[in-house]
Amino acid sequence: MSQLFSSIPFGPLTLPNRIVIAPMCQYSCTDGLANDWHRIHLGQLSQSGAGLLILEATAVLPEGRISWADLGLWDDATEAALASVVASVKQWSPMPLGVQLGHAGRKASVNKPWEGGGAMDPSDPRAWPTVAPSALPFAKTDPTPTELDLAGIDAVVEAFAAAARRAERVGMDLIELHAAHGYLLHQFLSPLSNRREDDYGGSLENRMRLLVRVFDAVREAVSDRIAVGVRISASDWVAGGWDIEQTTTLAHVLDARGCQFLHVSSGGNDPRQQIPLSPGYQVPFAQAIKAHKLRMPVIAVGLITEPSQAESILRHGHADAIALARGILYDPRWPWHAAAALGDSVAPAPQYLRCEPREARGVFIAPER
Repeated sequence: MSQLFSSIPFGPLTLPNRIVIAPMCQYSCTDGLANDWHRIHLGQLSQSGAGLLILEATAVLPEGRISWADLGLWDDATEAALASVVASVKQWSPMPLGVQLGHAGRKASVNKPWEGGGAMDPSDPRAWPTVAPSALPFAKTDPTPTELDLAGIDAVVEAFAAAARRAERVGMDLIELHAAHGYLLHQFLSPLSNRREDDYGGSLENRMRLLVRVFDAVREAVSDRIAVGVRISASDWVAGGWDIEQTTTLAHVLDARGCQFLHVSSGGNDPRQQIPLSPGYQVPFAQAIKAHKLRMPVIAVGLITEPSQAESILRHGHADAIALARGILYDPRWPWHAAAALGDSVAPAPQYLRCEPREARGVFIAPER
């Protein structure tokens, strides 16, 4: 058996293989409500053969949305809408489902990417004021965010915990906390965006405080059957910013507190970033963290496109699982094709068994009668 198609535990949750579908924003909601687009989108991905499907960044507060069209989980209406979609997906797929809970902080209130992206004009009726660890905009032309006071920080922590409770009620198996890509929890971590002089700024311990509080609150809010982990940007790719050394310290702190996986990405917090894009360009970050022999699995992500590439990363011990994003949007049957390429097998829905190619006989496992 290939490493890619071997099982792996994420705390209480055992994945049938090591292919993770990473969260990908869809910008397709009104008032945070999941809808038929999510049934279509998640439904097709749930038939891909991957080991885990993590839903897009889901805001814990309305003002925590990246765009006005983002998915949310902050009240009874957003919970009911998502519960309906999850029930539809789970009716037809045994694939474990997770949700990425997040707050966009100073990178909130932006236009959809295909409508130009970037901060919305404050005069737009759909726009709203943003918050951040410090009154520093992401881009010079962006509106200046309001610095969160201590009461605001407490409200954010409680919002994450409340959204986690809702996530368990709607049927999620896993929760990923979004501390990457320049959103609020990452903003607190990085000295480039956090200039506070209180207990949430300055030292590394202080800058980690909000994420640690959120992790502890979410872990306490849900039952032991729910796996809880974190997505992190391992580097700002800007001198003087968040880096792999600080990330490794954070990883040890989270591991000691019972974090059940770490999803290692990078960048997104500063427009000055210089990212040398190449196949698997973020894998060295996952490798550096995994070298510390933490208890929690480490997920690698970023321009991992070929089955042999994914298998090599796992066999060399550079990561424990592989996340796919844009690549699986382009090829929603990537896990099927990977199984065929690696001489392994997947278990598709029985409705699809008859499409097994002649040249790949044995790649499909029929369900037991």
